[in-house]
This record gives sequence, structure tokens and C-alpha cells, in this order.
Amino acid sequence: MAVPFLLGVKTVIERLPLERVFPYDLPFVPSLDRPFHKPVAFFVGENGTGKSTLLEAIAVLCRLPVSGGSRNEANGSNGPENDSLLSRVLRPSFRRQPRDGFFLRAEFAAHFASLLDERKFDPEFWGDPYSRYGGKSLHTRSHGEAFLAILQNRLHEGIFLLDEPESALSPQRQLALLSLIHSLVNTGKCQFIVATHSPILMTYPDAQIINFDESSLPDVHLEETSHYQVTRGVLDQPSRYWKYLTEE
Repeated sequence: MAVPFLLGVKTVIERLPLERVFPYDLPFVPSLDRPFHKPVAFFVGENGTGKSTLLEAIAVLCRLPVSGGSRNEANGSNGPENDSLLSRVLRPSFRRQPRDGFFLRAEFAAHFASLLDERKFDPEFWGDPYSRYGGKSLHTRSHGEAFLAILQNRLHEGIFLLDEPESALSPQRQLALLSLIHSLVNTGKCQFIVATHSPILMTYPDAQIINFDESSLPDVHLEETSHYQVTRGVLDQPSRYWKYLTEE
């Protein structure tokens, strides 16, 4: 199935500052030329490899707020961040611009829920702020339920960026998320880019898995990821891993 919106991102070398401080010192930045050839792409790799940093930059390039949310929150303050330095040196390639989208950030979900509550009592805000998120305050739900309320009610058409959505979801709910992504992608009107550590999510059929443990950001198969190998090893032989963990 063709990628409907974002075909890729690349670094414009001339825009890089001479002083290579974060995020420009991330190993992949100088040579970044990353095409997306599947409507579902996963960013995988160890903590600190730049998955979320690149996802933030892509959000800005898609005119989504760096702290999370939709374009309705572009001028809001639902998180501690409001800019992406990396986005300033990147050039996107679009098949066509998405008319809608959403950036879901696990660590800023509570900020987003509070923003909706503030709108409820804002006399200048017209309408029901909860109407597109399940009909009631996200603070009245568990973390996982709030996540699913956003995902099930807000994702319909456009580009959707998910940053570690598994952090609030049980394995069963992760399967529910995969089912939702699959049904939306089959419409031909949705594209997903997901930063994750979850081998369950990485099982999505024919997804593009991009490995941030290497600076060239190569495509890899599920079985080649350290997440899959470690998880399978621990579940298959837990005593072996615990022997290693408890050795002095």
C-alpha cells in the first residue's frame, strides 16, 4: 500500500550549525536521508538514540505541536516544549500535505488532559472540548483508558505520530491498538509513525522498522531487533537471564 503523505525527511547540510550540540550531535543527523515506503513505520532502538527527537521534528514539519495534540493545540501550552531545533535543519518530502493529524506523546498526556479541562471553562472556547476524545474528561479515566479514548475517537484520517504508546497499554490493549491502526491504514487515508520499545507493536504486518541503534537508520526485520531478541530470550529461558542478572 502506498504511503499517503510523508515520503521522507532529509538533513539540509547547509543548515547545520558549526557547533554540533544537541540535537545536532546525534549520530544520524548529518547524513539523514530517510524515506518512508510503508504507511506504518516504527522507530526502534535504545534510549537516547534520538527516536523521540526525530519524531518531534517530524511533528513540526507536519504542522503539529511539538508537545503533542492536533493542530487545534498548535498555539497551546500543553507541555514543557514548544519547538524542535532539529526540524530547522530538515526538509520533508510529501506526496500531499495531510489535512489532519495527531501527535500522541506518552509523557505529556496529563498536560493534554488538563488543556481540555481548561477549555471546558474557557468562555472564548466554543463547543465541547471532549467531543473528539470520548465525551468526558480524560482525567476521569485511567492512563490506559485515556490513551485509548484519544486513539479510538481522534484518529480518522491524516498522519499520526505516536511516541511510546505502549507505556500506558497492557498487552491486550496493545493488540487493540494494532487492530485500530490496521483498520485505519486500510482506508488509504492514514499514515502512522511510531516510536516504540514494544515487540508486540512491531509485529504489525509488513511495517517498516527503522533501527536507531545504527547511525544509518537501516530498515530491519522484527527478529533482528534487540527488543524482540531480549524479550523472547527472557520469556523462553527466564532462569538463564536471572542467573546472569544476579551474578556478582
